[in-house]
Amino acid sequence: MDIPKLQLQTTRGQIGLTIQQPQQLIQQPKAELDLQQPQAKMTINTTQSLLSIDTTEARADLDLKSSRRRTVEVADYSIQEALNGLARVSQEGDNLMKIENGGNPIVEHAKRRGRQPYTSINIKFIPSQGNVKIDFQPAEVEINVEPQKVINNTKINKPIHQYTPGKVSVDLIQQPSLKIDWLI
Repeated sequence: MDIPKLQLQTTRGQIGLTIQQPQQLIQQPKAELDLQQPQAKMTINTTQSLLSIDTTEARADLDLKSSRRRTVEVADYSIQEALNGLARVSQEGDNLMKIENGGNPIVEHAKRRGRQPYTSINIKFIPSQGNVKIDFQPAEVEINVEPQKVINNTKINKPIHQYTPGKVSVDLIQQPSLKIDWLI
């Protein structure tokens, strides 16, 4: 006996994928750099140094005296010599007044006046040490520095970003099919 048979014939479906890759473009422009550094403000204040040299006594040792000082010295010397002369004359008068006490006062007075006083020869260094007076006041320096802040006008540029998304296209390359047949 013949039994009918069912015969199935299938064709698979095939799909095709068309893929378009995504594209991404990223660019980073350089920053625009604008930095400025102003000069610091500086002030310098100085007081002058003071040097004083007093050579009055050293010049006097060299006999280079001012007219005022020389006048004072001559006046003092004259007064002293006048007083010495008065004392000498007064003493001689006293000696002559007391001639009765003995001795020969006139001869003694003549011997004293006729004798030159001895002078010693010495080496003298002029000007003598310590006669020059030196006074020095050093200068004072005051420095003030005021730093200035940096001026920063830097501009940051944003990145350039372009993105194209990808696409996937699905195509049916082969249609699926099913064929059913009866075989007797």
